[in-house]
Amino acid sequence: MSQPDPSAPTATTPDPTDGALRDIAEVNAVEVITTAAVHLMSAAAVKCGLSPDTATVRGGDLTDLDEARKLITALAGLVTASAPDIGNQHARSLRDGLRSLQLAFREASPIPDAPGEGPGEKLTGPVR
Repeated sequence: MSQPDPSAPTATTPDPTDGALRDIAEVNAVEVITTAAVHLMSAAAVKCGLSPDTATVRGGDLTDLDEARKLITALAGLVTASAPDIGNQHARSLRDGLRSLQLAFREASPIPDAPGEGPGEKLTGPVR
C-alpha cells in the first residue's frame, strides 16, 4: 500500500495553486499580452547586444542574433495578432518597441537581410 503524499492538499490544507489561480484570474488580457511582449522585448534586446555592461559581463558578449531573430519574430506575431484587441494606445507602444528591435537587429547583423526579410518583417512589412 502506498503512503499518501504529505504535500498534497487535503480537506484541511488549502491547495497552494488556488491563490495563484485566483491571482491570474484577476489580471486582464491586455496586461497579460503586454507583459509577455515586454519579456520578449527584453530578451530580444539582450540577444541583440543592447544590454549594459556589468562588472562581470560585457553586454555585447551576450549577443546571439539567431536567438534574437526568433524572439523578434515571436514578438511581431504577438503584436500583430493582438493589436486589434488591445487598443491603439497599447498597440502603438508595442509596435514602436518592435520596430526599434528590428532596427537594432539590422544594425547588429554583419550581413543585412534584404528588405522585408528581417525578423518579423513578414508580419509587419519592411522596416526602414
